[in-house]
Amino acid sequence: MKTKTILIMGLPGSGKTYISKCLLEHLDADHFNADAVRAQHNDWDFSEEGRMRQVHRMKDLCRESEKPYAIMDFVCPFTQGRQILNPDYIIFMDTIDKGRYADTNKAFQRPLKNEIDYLVEDQNGELHSEVIAREILADNKRFDENKPTTQMLGRFQPFHDGHHALFKRCFDKTGQVVIMVRAMENTAKNPFDFKTVKQNIKMFLLGEGYEENVHYIIQKVPNIVNITYGRDVGYKIEEESFDKETESISATEIRRQLGYSQ
Repeated sequence: MKTKTILIMGLPGSGKTYISKCLLEHLDADHFNADAVRAQHNDWDFSEEGRMRQVHRMKDLCRESEKPYAIMDFVCPFTQGRQILNPDYIIFMDTIDKGRYADTNKAFQRPLKNEIDYLVEDQNGELHSEVIAREILADNKRFDENKPTTQMLGRFQPFHDGHHALFKRCFDKTGQVVIMVRAMENTAKNPFDFKTVKQNIKMFLLGEGYEENVHYIIQKVPNIVNITYGRDVGYKIEEESFDKETESISATEIRRQLGYSQ
């Protein structure tokens, strides 16, 4: 799991820490407050060199985080520093014209519009945090094609409890599954076309709390009957074993009960 980083930046007194704490009520996140980090290192050097040193500390803390999100509560006055941090999201607290430190006011380089993801112009942290968290969560509730994924291949004529048990095993391995439906001629053994198979899978998994394009995707593939690969190229082909009741589930019997003759 890659930790998503959120930089909450702005002048001292702009409300960064408050909105950070509000966000923690909505996101499973680590919170790194720049002043607390400086205190840990007993480093109160606010020269350009000292500020850049702090940038690298904050970046390292985010790298070490094991939470889904890491919040950096940090003035981060320099454009170069923000480029080094390269956060997934930047929230700019543009709520005051001047902070309490003249040197920071002078050094502060306002971010450009295309640099920030969320502009906050008042200190209503509760409201803004709820809106921002909802958008961030929605943004990350997507099937990630670059993330390790488990493949599940079959006819699914129809999708039944045995397939569901296998799907859960697949999902537990990587957190997302690509369900590949083999293209087949419509026969008594394969009465359902791809559109029907896909709809059956979606409705079945929705009832179990899984969403298409979030937890899984469904693809139609050729009538694959052999899977091979050369050398050790990072694939693992596994046969899953289940209890006798699950193993005994018969798609043939289900089709018969549904009124499809063999």
